[in-house]
Amino acid sequence: MNKPALLLINLGTPDSPSYLDVFKYLREFLMDARVIDVPYVLRFLLVTLIICPFRSFSSSKIYKKLWDLSGGVSPLLKNTEELTKKLNQQQDKFNIYYAMRYQSPSIQQALDEIKQSNPSELIILPLFPHYASATSGSVYEEVTKRLSKEWVIPSFKFISQYYDHPSFIDAWVDAAKGFNLSDYDKVIFSYHGLPNSQVDKVYLDNQCDGKNCEHEINEENKYCYKATVYETSKLIADKLSLTRDEYEVTFQSRLTNNWLEPFSDDVLKSLPAQGNMKVLVFSPAFTADCLETVIEIGDEYQELFIEAGGQTLDYVPSLNFSDAWVQAIIDITNSK
Repeated sequence: MNKPALLLINLGTPDSPSYLDVFKYLREFLMDARVIDVPYVLRFLLVTLIICPFRSFSSSKIYKKLWDLSGGVSPLLKNTEELTKKLNQQQDKFNIYYAMRYQSPSIQQALDEIKQSNPSELIILPLFPHYASATSGSVYEEVTKRLSKEWVIPSFKFISQYYDHPSFIDAWVDAAKGFNLSDYDKVIFSYHGLPNSQVDKVYLDNQCDGKNCEHEINEENKYCYKATVYETSKLIADKLSLTRDEYEVTFQSRLTNNWLEPFSDDVLKSLPAQGNMKVLVFSPAFTADCLETVIEIGDEYQELFIEAGGQTLDYVPSLNFSDAWVQAIIDITNSK
């Protein structure tokens, strides 16, 4: 019997830092109805005529900085590619492939390649540990749309989240080994934010507030992004022997103030006045380093923290293609 195929899917990246490539990437990304969940005509006008023409200029400069810091390549693309190579080298149960939800290599390209091997089963693993409609939900919709056009559809498994899998938690604990936690006054777990309205839609009553998401996972909130990131933070903190007052959970990359709070930048600016002069930042929503980790945290947040009177802001690199992350993917795939 032919091997099952495992398809890893990450968010995506522009093909280059040029204005046109950034425009193409942002347009494909922001036109996704699961990302900006407003009617099509309004989304088209907003994205095509307002956001992309203006934001692409500033974003292309930031992507150029990211490329320069990463040896002239996209770190997200490079790390995902290296992760795939390493997985294929270190196990022989699955044939491993990778794709990006937006831009290249596309999901369709990956599915065309997978089809050549006639796999016994197709397993989809989005590289997003916490379910959100704008990430894992979008991947599922795109994959099933593409597969529905095939004459032969193989047995199919979709892994929607693994935020609490012991091997995933262990991979982050392993990533922290390069840092002496006693050197820091505060540990921050910074996650990509989401609009409050998208989090609310997880619930039958369209209301996240009052679901105790900061403190527990239950049957009602088990697919709530807010609840799952708090749980990931708690599990990592427990393994690192951090008490609850030694760490905070925050949210970065907001577009408006109607997103999940507290905001990472606001928290970081407030810490020096509270006597927290040395800070270590984890970002467990990102399994590969990218713009949000290398630039937003490692550069922009570091600068604002120092300007607020802080001394040191260090960032724990993403899992990328570490041995612990490779083992975690194997364990996650085998356990689902």
